[in-house]
Formats: sequence, C-alpha cells, structure tokens
Amino acid sequence: MGGAVSAGDDNDELIDNLKEAQYIRSDLVEHAFRAIDRADYYLEEFRDSAYKDLAWRHGNIHLSAPCIYSEVMEALDLQPGLSFLNLGSGTGYLSTMVGLILGPFGVNHGVELHEDVIEYAYQKLDFFIKTSDSFDRFEFCEPCFVVGNCLEIAPEIRQYDRVYCGAGVQKEHEEYMKKLLKVGGILVLPLEEKLTKITRTGYNTWETRKIIAVSFAPLVLPKHRENGNPRAVSLPVIFEVRSLQDLARITIRHSLKKAGSGSLALLMRTAFKQRNHLKQKWEHHDSALLTNSYLFMSRMIAGPMDNNNNQSSTDNEDEDEDCRRVCEQGEEKEDGRRKEGSVLVIETPVNLLRERILSLPLPEPLKIYVLYYREK
Repeated sequence: MGGAVSAGDDNDELIDNLKEAQYIRSDLVEHAFRAIDRADYYLEEFRDSAYKDLAWRHGNIHLSAPCIYSEVMEALDLQPGLSFLNLGSGTGYLSTMVGLILGPFGVNHGVELHEDVIEYAYQKLDFFIKTSDSFDRFEFCEPCFVVGNCLEIAPEIRQYDRVYCGAGVQKEHEEYMKKLLKVGGILVLPLEEKLTKITRTGYNTWETRKIIAVSFAPLVLPKHRENGNPRAVSLPVIFEVRSLQDLARITIRHSLKKAGSGSLALLMRTAFKQRNHLKQKWEHHDSALLTNSYLFMSRMIAGPMDNNNNQSSTDNEDEDEDCRRVCEQGEEKEDGRRKEGSVLVIETPVNLLRERILSLPLPEPLKIYVLYYREK
C-alpha cells in the first residue's frame, strides 16, 4: 500500500511531498515527521527505499507507507498529556513520533506480537534518544513496548485516550477494540479494508468515519494454551509515579528551553524559510552546493506546562519581517561566497539546549543525567 506521492531524496523532501498532497495537514504532525528520519528505522541495506511512499517488510519487521502514517497521525488528533496505545507497534517509528507530541506527562504504550521486533524497536528508540538532536527539540514521552497478542488484552482493565491498530481488523473484533477507549477517545484502525476513525462520544455511543481504502495484513488470532485459556497480555502501568530525580530533570530541561523560547523560535523559523528559499535556488544553480545551519528551537509544540498560542497577529507579522531580513542577509552572504569562488560551505549544527546544560555549574555526572546520557 502506498505510492500516492512522489519519492523524496531525503526525509524533508518526502515530508514536503506529503504536505503538497494534503496527507500532512497540521503543524504538529509535520514537526513530528520531520524530527525523525524514516530511514533510521530501515535495515542498512534497504535505506535507499526509505523515502518512497511504499510499505516495507523484511521478515517480521514492517513499516507502513508514509501516506498511511500521515493519515493515521492526523486522524488521532494527538495532544500533550494524552494516553496512547499502539496495537502492533512494530519498529516503534509511529510510537516515537507520537511521543514527541504527547510530552513527558503522556502515556505511550505498544503491544507487539513478535519478540524480535520488540528488540529491534528498543534498539531504534535507544539510537534516537542517544544520537538525534530532535530529542532535544521536544519534550518526549518515551514509548514502552510489551510482547503479546493485542486480542488478549482485558479491555475492562485498561482504557486509553487514543488507540491505533496496525493490522487489518474484521467486523467481529470491532467491539473489542472500542472497549479499549475512554469516553471522548479516538480509535484509528483498518476495518474491513478501510482506514477508519471511531470516536467514543458516550458510554455506549460512537461516531465512525471512513478515511481511505487500505490493504493491511489481518490480525493474528490468539493461540490457546493446552488448558484452553488464552495468554493474557500484561500492559505497563499507566499512572506510574515519577521519581523526584526524573521530575527535576524534566523541569530543568523545560526551564532552559523556555528561557530562550522567543529568540530560538525565531531562529528556527528563519532556518526553515532559508531552507525552502535555498532549495528553490539550488534547482537553478547546480554548480554550487551550500548547507545552511540549523538552530534548534526551544519547543516545536506546545506542552502541558505552558501555552504558546497566545501570540498576537502583530507579533507574527513582526517575526515574519525579521525572518525575511535574516533570509535576505543569508542570501547576500551566499552570493558573496560564490563571488569569492567558494563552492561548498558547511556549518556545524548547533544544539542550543545541550550547550546550555553543559555550561551549568553542576557536577559532570549530573549534567550527563540531564542530557539523558546522550552520545552527541
């Protein structure tokens, strides 16, 4: 399934194509997709196929097509602080994107049938946390995966705000899936070859909307043990009490991001505009190569601890004007470099949050803890 949009040369170009085709329609979803390189979830020998709008499978490892994930993310209507359950969590690619939106006080659980895929997902999650600068641009809800068949969860024990099922569901299992939802919650699943959004509007009332036609492998039915009883899936604890040390780390990182939110947000918006402007110019100047620097903003989404939606239209216009001036200055510098005969200009990306943490008057082990033991 897939092939709805053109392939990209890299992750950003793939997202550009998904936006142009209206599969990605909101800023929250766009930022999450850009923050995680889809190729990082492929085996090394298959990375060349990562930016095609196609599903990929190798053994038990599977990724849906980018256009499908886009529709799923938009339909889930994610917000910070919600609880999320991913049935058939696979590589963890979708769960990691969801975690960027849920923030540190959300809940992010996944159930996966194959133990080797769980191991693969945790490897990819560890790589993202330790090496990706995107981790420092967001307040992250780390996913937790368990092995089991998603049809063996006791619905009366646990309910979630958002649920996604990544395997084809037949009509006889629809009611089972619905019971995993809280009132007001949203369930997205491939139901009888249609990607479907179901909203629980009351204790016994539902709203259903068909999104697009899809083709998914069907759910694997549970295998009963010799005594005839199914093997119950034990989900992680939803309301786990955070340690004071963990809460302190979240607060320190949040405070450092918020301290420079205005200037950092402007720099990030400018970087995006420069990227798009330079990309258009590169199409007409194949002889010159230029890599513009990216400065990471304090937060690309609003979290539960503050609200960034109170900015006036005048402020937005002022920022746009500032961005335009900075872009023009960048263009002048670019032209000057070309006149001097410079063909390739590479500037090292700057992770401002990391720089601030390292400059704090704290013992080195504590700094490393606040950085989540990151390698970069």
